Amino acid sequence: MPRIARMIVKGEDMVYHVISRTALDGYVMGDIEKEYLLKLIKKLSSIYFAEVLGFCLMGNHFHLVVRMHTGEKYSDDEMQRRFQLYYGDNNRELTDGQTPYFREKWSNLSEYVKEIKQGFSRFYNKLHHRKGFFWSDRFK
Repeated sequence: MPRIARMIVKGEDMVYHVISRTALDGYVMGDIEKEYLLKLIKKLSSIYFAEVLGFCLMGNHFHLVVRMHTGEKYSDDEMQRRFQLYYGDNNRELTDGQTPYFREKWSNLSEYVKEIKQGFSRFYNKLHHRKGFFWSDRFK
């Protein structure tokens, strides 16, 4: 049976409550892990068209209340600034052909949460010398 599609509204600003749980037993996120997760959320929120309205970082899951904005309201200069922030390279230029791709990507809730979860998983696994999944399911 296929998964039920998420209710994602395209073409207008929307607010979403995001929840994601770990696949590990117990409360595996301590202060160091929570601090990194918060830092990662802040960084990605400055790149993606995401406005975090509220959050809660728990020992085994997190909640985000986020408003996703459409990409049309951002100027080409703002897109270039975010592109350089995304790649960490002030010499890298966003081409006209890439602009529509990044407008779509940075206004996409699933892409935003995917980068948060993947970035944190890499950090956690490296910190704790482990391999494998960290998050249990898709975000809700």
